[in-house]
Amino acid sequence: MPKITAARVIVTCPGRNFVTLKIETSDGVHGVGDATLNGRELAVASYLTDHVIPCLIGRDAHNIEDIWQYLYKGAYWRRGPVTMAAIAAVDMALWDIKAKIAGLPLYQLLGGACRTGVMVYGHANGATVEETLENAQAYAEKGYKAIRLQSGVPGLKGVYGVSKDKFFYEPADGDLPTESLWSTEKYLRSAPGLFEAARDKLGWDLHLLHDVHHRLTPIEAGRLGKDLEPYRPFWMEDAVPAENQASFRIIRQHTTTPLAVGEIFNSIWDCKQLIEEQLIDYIRATVVHAGGITHLRKIASFADLHHVRTGCHGATDLSPVCMAAALHFDMSIPNFGIQEYMRHTEATDEVFPHAYNFHDGMLHPGDTIGLGVDINETEAAKYPYKRAYLPIARREDGSMHDW
Repeated sequence: MPKITAARVIVTCPGRNFVTLKIETSDGVHGVGDATLNGRELAVASYLTDHVIPCLIGRDAHNIEDIWQYLYKGAYWRRGPVTMAAIAAVDMALWDIKAKIAGLPLYQLLGGACRTGVMVYGHANGATVEETLENAQAYAEKGYKAIRLQSGVPGLKGVYGVSKDKFFYEPADGDLPTESLWSTEKYLRSAPGLFEAARDKLGWDLHLLHDVHHRLTPIEAGRLGKDLEPYRPFWMEDAVPAENQASFRIIRQHTTTPLAVGEIFNSIWDCKQLIEEQLIDYIRATVVHAGGITHLRKIASFADLHHVRTGCHGATDLSPVCMAAALHFDMSIPNFGIQEYMRHTEATDEVFPHAYNFHDGMLHPGDTIGLGVDINETEAAKYPYKRAYLPIARREDGSMHDW
């Protein structure tokens, strides 16, 4: 049996910070896992180095479920994004090792392929509706079948999801948090017009998505969902903060627009009521933030019982290691819905060489054994950690708002 002989954390910043765990075994096989937590990266790096790695040495790398339970129940202080991101990194690395020993791409160990590829959505944005739709058209020409639309709001200087670079978006942008102003009233007046114009220009064959980014109250979200219904959006994402899961009952009472939420969830308990009561249509929990492949499969199985599909977060704060893990997961589950795909920079791709590939609106993890991704430590060493925070939002009267 392969014993874990060494493990170390690698922090690199090829345009943005990534935290990677590399586990080595007695038979010479190694695996990698993503431990990135945007804006709090070093907290997870310390958790792994100081508290988790000492507990791994000498363990059987094949015992993935037991190690997961050991790290979760053994910590006593359960859950939370730091703990679960650390557990996820270990979990990914161990699945990578197991699949390499088996000589199979990981999705084959997870039950084999349920589909020929993974439908992904790209991110079209612009300062104006016209600019957003021009970028959406560019995505359509690249073969995307699903596109997220984010546009500037008249009267607001900066809005979530709108960036200078139309094909790469990284919100963690400052040595200290940058501040932006928000107006729910102005946003609610502008968003329906974006989708009306999108259907006129892009037609009805494309899936169109939108991210509210936790900005609304339940009744406001119900109003927006109702206003968007004529344009048949694929989903309305993160309409309200979901700490109070029952809030989604109010949204459900007022709109049939499909609802998606969960990119900041870190366990099945964050979405239990949402799924049980069928208050959402898509669960967006990620491999890295929700405890790895082992735990995310439990969430997906639970969701499948309640007609909820997956739509995993896939922004640039997930390294190619996590993207590869997500694709193997997506390939293997019956209730897959869609996968977010925000392309990484060339420098990031050089640090993390990978086998997954894009074709005809879909990603495929490739048939390389294991996760099909690795870390080039020589390249990684060229990019030292650089502190970067996510922004914050204030209302126009100066009070804090959810970013």
